[in-house]
Amino acid sequence: MQGVGFRPFVYSLATRLGLSGWVGNDVDGVFAEVEGPAAGVRQFLDALSAEPPPLARVDRVSATSMMPNGGAGFAIAASDSTGRRRALISADSATCGDCLAELADPADRRFGYPFINCTNCGPRFTIITGVPYDRPLTTMAPFAMCAACAAEYHDPANRRFHAQPVCCPACGPRLRLLDAHGTELPGEPLPQAGRLLAAGQVLAVKGLGGYHLAADATSQAAAALRGRKHRADKPFALMVADLAAARKLCELGEAGQALLTSARRPVVLLPRRPGAAVADAVAPGNSELGLMLPYTPLHHLLLRQVAGPIVLTSGNVSDEPIAYRDDDALTRLAGIADAFLTHDRDIHIRTDDSVVRPVREQVSLLRRSRGYAPEPVTVAAGFPRPVLACGAELKNTFCLAQGTRAFVSHHIGDLENFETLRSFTEGIEHFRRLFDIDPEVVAYDLHPDYLSTKHALELTGVDLVGVQHHHAHIASCLADNEEAGRVIGVAFDGTGYGEDGTIWGGEFLIADLTGFERAGHLAAVPMPGGAAAIRQPWRMAAAYLDAAFGGEPPAGLAVQARNADRWPQVVTLAQRGINAPATSSAGRLFDAVAALLGVRDAINYEGQAAIELEQWADPAERGAYPAGLSAGPGPVQVYGTDLVRAAAEDLLAGTPPAAVAARFHGGVAEVIVRGCERLRERSGLATVALSGGVFQNRLLLGLVMDGLAAAGFRVLTHTRVPPNDGGISLGQAVVAAARDRDGRW
Repeated sequence: MQGVGFRPFVYSLATRLGLSGWVGNDVDGVFAEVEGPAAGVRQFLDALSAEPPPLARVDRVSATSMMPNGGAGFAIAASDSTGRRRALISADSATCGDCLAELADPADRRFGYPFINCTNCGPRFTIITGVPYDRPLTTMAPFAMCAACAAEYHDPANRRFHAQPVCCPACGPRLRLLDAHGTELPGEPLPQAGRLLAAGQVLAVKGLGGYHLAADATSQAAAALRGRKHRADKPFALMVADLAAARKLCELGEAGQALLTSARRPVVLLPRRPGAAVADAVAPGNSELGLMLPYTPLHHLLLRQVAGPIVLTSGNVSDEPIAYRDDDALTRLAGIADAFLTHDRDIHIRTDDSVVRPVREQVSLLRRSRGYAPEPVTVAAGFPRPVLACGAELKNTFCLAQGTRAFVSHHIGDLENFETLRSFTEGIEHFRRLFDIDPEVVAYDLHPDYLSTKHALELTGVDLVGVQHHHAHIASCLADNEEAGRVIGVAFDGTGYGEDGTIWGGEFLIADLTGFERAGHLAAVPMPGGAAAIRQPWRMAAAYLDAAFGGEPPAGLAVQARNADRWPQVVTLAQRGINAPATSSAGRLFDAVAALLGVRDAINYEGQAAIELEQWADPAERGAYPAGLSAGPGPVQVYGTDLVRAAAEDLLAGTPPAAVAARFHGGVAEVIVRGCERLRERSGLATVALSGGVFQNRLLLGLVMDGLAAAGFRVLTHTRVPPNDGGISLGQAVVAAARDRDGRW
């Protein structure tokens, strides 16, 4: 992998061992030739794996014996950019401890310099314009190194030996503070920025992969930002100065602490402490907070200017991609930000913050982006021909794959507007150039209206492979776990286009990478109003209650009273199937119960009702509602109506909503286990793969994992790509490769 200081490491190692030869970069990565005493060469080979630089990951070391040249000394060879590129590109990495020590040292020439970096940290993916990874092919190219930086860059004993973004106040990027009109404000930018935040103003801050919007998280500034950004309820991410500050807000645990302090520096979703000192507008009604620690020198310096946590959310208006070009940021964020803390180092590719959640001491990725991308997922079976997988419509990522490597892109977002679609197409071209992949096979979702699908179908000179949405989910989980199947796959999500033209989303599949059988599913119910039923969960409550009680739901349900003016018309739509497509979606079942309990009748962001329903659940409640399974041959049908009926009856009997929410989760988990047991009897399979956005639900995932393990199943979950639609592109890619190998299209 380039950009992790491997050449300087090899140089120093060989010199220490008294070996001669050279090391260099080419399109394959790092190459080296060494000669010397046999014992020294053996030590050299052992140290490559045992002592690599902090950001390096060594998968294997291969060596070939050669006749010695009789040379003397060791050198770093000039980079060779000819040939097909196979070198890896490092992800952006948080500022290392050595650089932080220099940043805080008044005697150091980089004291307080917001762009300090070395071979062990700093910008990588977001500044690279091409390979090999050398300064002329980064956005640092306009900054000529001063004599002092050049001396460090060429000194094998220095930590900045061949560190491509190396710079200092004399020769590097410059920080500026602008007003809302783009005029530079006089004085020192950082102290002024701190004063603006303390005064309740909103600050646009240029980060590694784009602009963020910052505000004081303890004041009404968070509410003002929410209004300007048109973000009604979705929680904001917070940045805190250090672990001590994080512990004041959240329960960290060992896994949470490790994630917060990792070089990837994602946003980590953690249980909120009672009385955590943040404004209500930060995460309204939410029992978790999304925390991250500073990951650039600029963040560290900014946090020293403020007394507490700050909101640090994507620099955009809701549903738009993050702004990353300076002129675009000034235009799009002018109505949101009161000032801009910016600089003159360009960002080449926009990259949002990654979002993770610790689940049972493991990591569950919810958004895989900065700090993770573009590291590849290794697929041992490989790709017979280069593949482009175009992903889904929501939480889109794409995937380019070649050899044994699948490069899942950074988070693109929801393909709902031109700017996001442009980010999608520009990202594909950037990855194609970086990794020299010219796809011959293109995989896409079966939904005919997805913009990612339309993009795929417009391509020429390639073989096209349509992959069913939920098969892609299970294939993604298999690839995540380096498995090929056959397995029982449980794919629970909100929406996926079924092979029968209906809306799937509560699926039990018998699947491998090549194909699948729909072996079971939630019994379908109508979605009255179509897409309106996604935005207004009370409509799903109406449809489910009508089905659960044979058209005569009991009186006294608050959800019906709250929506009495439209309830009869919506029930009529459901009963007659007018603008009410059938769906087996697990997401819509969760929506129905959320509305039934009064969690939410209408949502402001995807999955909101289900997310809040999980948080309502009483953690001490161990009950579970029963749900029936169909008998006889054919796909097993799971009767979600049973769960809704039980929840409604409990509510009318005066059971607290928190207990009802918990019993519903328990019922869903139990019926998943029973469905898998039924399919094990039929197929003999004892491995279950869990995928789909519903399994972002930590409560449900834990219950299902425990239940399946107790029933004797081996359980596969996601750890390297998200279970939601952000992992779909990987699944599409491995399905396309498997069919390519087998000649099945």
